[in-house]
Amino acid sequence: MAPSVFRRSSAAVEARVRRLDLDRPLVEAARSDPERFDALYRKYVAQVYSLAFYELADHHAAEDVTEQTFLRALVALPRFHDRGPRGATGSPGRTGSPDASTFRVWLFRIARNVVANERRRIRRHPVVPLEGALLSAATADVEGTAIRHDEASAAWSVVRRLPDARRRALVLRFVDEMSTSEIAAVLGRTEGAVRVLIHRALRSVARELEPER
Repeated sequence: MAPSVFRRSSAAVEARVRRLDLDRPLVEAARSDPERFDALYRKYVAQVYSLAFYELADHHAAEDVTEQTFLRALVALPRFHDRGPRGATGSPGRTGSPDASTFRVWLFRIARNVVANERRRIRRHPVVPLEGALLSAATADVEGTAIRHDEASAAWSVVRRLPDARRRALVLRFVDEMSTSEIAAVLGRTEGAVRVLIHRALRSVARELEPER
């Protein structure tokens, strides 16, 4: 009887965890017909591009990263396993967000790797950065408040100087509006560590922007 109970319990947990991924129908449709991957592309292309642009400050590089990310995702889709959002420790994520999607986390992990590769390429072949990065920063909302263009430019220049982990956590939270559990899964850290990263990043930005007395 015990094995039967365990099997039922395991099946119930698995069913509950699998239901957390709201992109599962789109993923299964794309697996059966690659042309239907377009629905996932249209849903997340702006978010992936946004992440790439805020990381690289270059429109063309961000477009290349976005294209490579979705190409890699399409090729690897048969190997993707949808599960409830998980933190770095492997425990199920505690997110009640209606946007909960392990596909989204998986996609952003791919994007993160492609961005890292692009950074290495840029270091080997440096180019003059585009001024458009500061213009785009006018739409950034680091602390959830609308700010003027000059203030946004100053804030973004500070964000770009943050350590990589803090900068990425800040961008994923306030630009791509990911939950703490999703960011933890993307960065491979615990939710507590992500909260610390965001808190320290915001303190650093605020300290840099504080007017001299």
